[in-house]
Amino acid sequence: MKKLVFFTPIIFLIIATALTKNSTKKLDNDIFQLKENISILEDQYELSLLDYSILTSPKKLMEYQRFYFENKLTQKNIENLNFIKIENGKLIIEKMIETNE
Repeated sequence: MKKLVFFTPIIFLIIATALTKNSTKKLDNDIFQLKENISILEDQYELSLLDYSILTSPKKLMEYQRFYFENKLTQKNIENLNFIKIENGKLIIEKMIETNE
């Protein structure tokens, strides 16, 4: 009887420790996954913010044009731009913007 009283709390403690350890391990894995997902989303956010800051400002675009291309780019009238399509082996040129003349 003395042995049963002595071993019962020890077995209970071993089982409680195992359950706690397993649940802690699962929580650690979940936390790791969430941190990885947050890291990926932060990278996407930074890239989107970079695209937005670069492409939304005409002044910035003009600065980049002067800095990188040194007047190699010229301004074109949008009415002179065309689409080129290939359909059934034929080359079709369509205006980008229709003008009413």
